[in-house]
Amino acid sequence: MLKISDLHVSYGGIKALRGINLEVPDGKIVTLIGANGAGKSTLLRSISGLVKPQSGSIRLDNKELIWSPINKICEEGIALSPEGRHVFADLTVLENLMIGAYLRKDKETIQKDLEWIYELFPRLKERSWQFAGTLSGGEQQMLAVGRALMSRPKILMLDEPSLGLAPLIVQHIFEIIREINKKGVTILLVEQNANMALKTADIAYVLETGEIVLQGSGKELLENPEVREAYLGKKK
Repeated sequence: MLKISDLHVSYGGIKALRGINLEVPDGKIVTLIGANGAGKSTLLRSISGLVKPQSGSIRLDNKELIWSPINKICEEGIALSPEGRHVFADLTVLENLMIGAYLRKDKETIQKDLEWIYELFPRLKERSWQFAGTLSGGEQQMLAVGRALMSRPKILMLDEPSLGLAPLIVQHIFEIIREINKKGVTILLVEQNANMALKTADIAYVLETGEIVLQGSGKELLENPEVREAYLGKKK
């Protein structure tokens, strides 16, 4: 289990996270929803070691990670598919995927995992020798998720996987998220498409200006009148 306790993060004089308490149980899909600037991406970046908190605790299976370097956090089993995809445009699809496995020591099983990625995303297999920068937005998102999965994570963190994608592609991405979870990978999802996120999630949190203001099951928050009005465009 990933457990975050009283986490505070600031950028200069701006408090981005204010005492976050959050749990991600093994095998579940947990989602964070909230407006732009609420602190969702900052939280994921803090967990992955890209941003160092002022105070608080980030524990995975009771092991403190808050001051661990990024590579050690990855080796412990946390992978991030970042907002904006950030694929390596001048490398091939295959090369991008293999970068995801760079820190792995179980070299003999990497090919098996590569085949699993290709089963999840057949388009990537078709384009394995194509430069990543020539892929469509949806294909780049598939590649970003596949690259993160190649580290064989316990927890896969997804930052805005549906951003800028056509509705049919969004539907496909969420189907894949559920399929990955069925294979035993825990998911921590940040997503502005609140409707899809809450329908997919076992557990959901609402962030506003760096604080968690609501939490519950995905179904509970989907039916919450305040959430419906603020994030789903539906009146109470």
